[in-house]
Amino acid sequence: MANKTLFTSKRGSRVPAANARNEQGAVAYQRSATQALAQYVATGCLNGTFYASADEQLDRVVELCKAVDAGFIARLAVYARRSAYMKDMPALLCAVLSTRDAELFDRVAFEVLDNAKMVRVFVQIMRSGAVGRKSLGTRPKRFVQEWLYKLSDEQLFRSSVGQNPSISDVIKMVHPRPRDANRAALYAYLIGKDYDAEALPSLVAEYEAFKDRALNGPNPPALKKALRMLRKSKGFDFDANVPDVPFQMLTALPLGLREWASIAKNASWQMTRMNLNTFQRHGLFEHPDLVNRVANRLRNPERIKKARVFPYQLLAAYMNAEASLPQAIKNALQDALEIAVENVPSIEGKVVLCPDSSGSMQSPVTGHRRGSTTAVKCVDVAALVAAAFLRKNQDAQVLPFMEKVRNVELNPRDSVMTNAKTLSSLGWGGTNCSAPLKWLNDRREAPDLVVFISDNESWVNSGPSRQGTAMMQEWEVLKRRNAKAKLVCIDIQPYSTAQATSRRDILNVGGFSDSVFSAIADFARHPIDGDYWVSKIEDVQIP
Repeated sequence: MANKTLFTSKRGSRVPAANARNEQGAVAYQRSATQALAQYVATGCLNGTFYASADEQLDRVVELCKAVDAGFIARLAVYARRSAYMKDMPALLCAVLSTRDAELFDRVAFEVLDNAKMVRVFVQIMRSGAVGRKSLGTRPKRFVQEWLYKLSDEQLFRSSVGQNPSISDVIKMVHPRPRDANRAALYAYLIGKDYDAEALPSLVAEYEAFKDRALNGPNPPALKKALRMLRKSKGFDFDANVPDVPFQMLTALPLGLREWASIAKNASWQMTRMNLNTFQRHGLFEHPDLVNRVANRLRNPERIKKARVFPYQLLAAYMNAEASLPQAIKNALQDALEIAVENVPSIEGKVVLCPDSSGSMQSPVTGHRRGSTTAVKCVDVAALVAAAFLRKNQDAQVLPFMEKVRNVELNPRDSVMTNAKTLSSLGWGGTNCSAPLKWLNDRREAPDLVVFISDNESWVNSGPSRQGTAMMQEWEVLKRRNAKAKLVCIDIQPYSTAQATSRRDILNVGGFSDSVFSAIADFARHPIDGDYWVSKIEDVQIP
């Protein structure tokens, strides 16, 4: 008689055999080349992760690009920048595209390389030899020249912050032809050559004059006196004739209280988010008017959207906020987070949320980077996404897991920030992505939508490859109770395998931006065939 264990038909009869091993050596499903490339691009920051170095990520992306057509690379580059809000990866795709299809590169370059930082990253990648050449080449050089030409003098000057390469280096590389005497003077100024001071744009002249008259920083007694005056003042003068230039151009100068106050008053949204502690250390929040200005800026919906902020960046600002920051500022960060996740869908039916709290999720979400590793871990992002879904789906069930499901009590009416902090502090253990599904099956529950937020590196309950992953086995058991149930796997790390294979009832999607929420909403509400996430990318219109 045949071995009943080997040939059992009770469980997993519809489960496809696993065809790969994940980073832990456990059975998994290999993503297609398009799926894998999309995953790397939407989540990878070209820094070391828990399982892969930055070099390994780079090599993998370059290899995957060879396996897909140039049109998909172009569409993915646009999607990654416009919808996933990524930086290094879309610049890398543009570099690859410049060697594969020059015409497509011309069509997407201005859409993807849309600011000075993106252009500098692109030039750095091209010069590194990572995509097969160590020079820009004709089309990329012409693009950079045109990009410089389209900038106004003031835009070019404001873009001149940043190094390796600097805008000065870029100008020296591409030799742009100045369109008039003002631009000629500005190019000379930026690359350190003799220039006609009278031909400099007015903003540059204003900045140079400000540097010349900058006062020494106040000594401690003078600073204390200024702060006392600030607290007593009902109409503090925030205007100190500080030029409207990037923050980085000013911080090395000896600035007084009025100068710092003027900077804070006029700062961009992103600069404000990143420098709240700096403003506090300089005493700026001693004045209620400035506290209100900054708080209202942080919670401004239009500014939040324009800044293309990741929700986890607001979590990071809140986590890193000094205890002495005014409560109004901390409340504004929470308000901003609520706005940043407003695209989380409200789903009909029973929703189950499964954030991964295992050991590998303790890795920094954007990878290890010497000198600038983020304090936000993958577990924080998983907790944040789960808390955001709970906010919009207050009857949802939350099943945080490691090797098994952890019990947790959450109040859906608490803020996203509060519930995220609770979920991210559960401790850590091994990874078993099948645990929440087994928990549901043991209780014969039949949810309509199950959402996992994980790095997919399940290994605790790994069996023979012919039986598929334990996660897929448990999902098929659940589907017998609710044939319409759908499974969403949000993968937040750049790896090439999955624990559940993409199909009509299963969505694998990667990334940190609110575009992930939009994809889930469409998937949950409409019947969709094939790989939905890849089809969304393939639908991107190339300019």
